[in-house]
Formats: sequence, structure tokens, C-alpha cells
Amino acid sequence: MFSLMAYVWLIIGGLLEPAWVLAMKKSKNFKDIKWTVITAFFVIASPFFLSLAMREIPVGTAYAVWTGIGAVGATFLGAILYKEPMERKRMFFIFLIIIGAVGLGLGGV
Repeated sequence: MFSLMAYVWLIIGGLLEPAWVLAMKKSKNFKDIKWTVITAFFVIASPFFLSLAMREIPVGTAYAVWTGIGAVGATFLGAILYKEPMERKRMFFIFLIIIGAVGLGLGGV
């Protein structure tokens, strides 16, 4: 059984994953120094929290949930902030990612 704190670390790391992707886009290919520094911070912080979670959660489960949170977050934030398309097919496959991540998370409990 895993502690709640391991999943808190995993969720924090997962939420920081789309943060660095969006910060990287704002950095304009690393030409904007402020956004480049912010990107670097999130690039370090996100896997750091993943590593804390992996102390108790199996690596495959932790990584799948972490990347799932990042992929879903980046997709939704891209749609909201950059008006990227959100067709039904795309939403269906995002739903499958969520179901898979939740299933992996529950499978270890």
C-alpha cells in the first residue's frame, strides 16, 4: 500500500509537466530570458516530484500517471490559452489517457 503523500508528490509533478511546456512556448525558442528561466525551473521541479513519488510507487505506474497528467494538462491548456482544436475524437482519446492513468493508480492500491 502506498502513502497518500506519494500520490500528492506525483500529482504535483504531473501538474508541473504542462507548466514547463507552456513556459517553453512563451520563451520563444529560449529567446525570452524570463520565460527560459521559468521553463528551466519547471523542467527540474517536475521530475523532482516524480522522483519523490517513485520512492513508494512503482516506476511504471508513476511514470504513466505523471505523463498522463502532463499530456492531458497540456492539451487542455493549449485549447484554452492558444485556441488549439478540441474535436470529439481528441477528447475521446484524452478520456482514455485519464482512464488509463486512474486505472494504473488504483491498480497498485
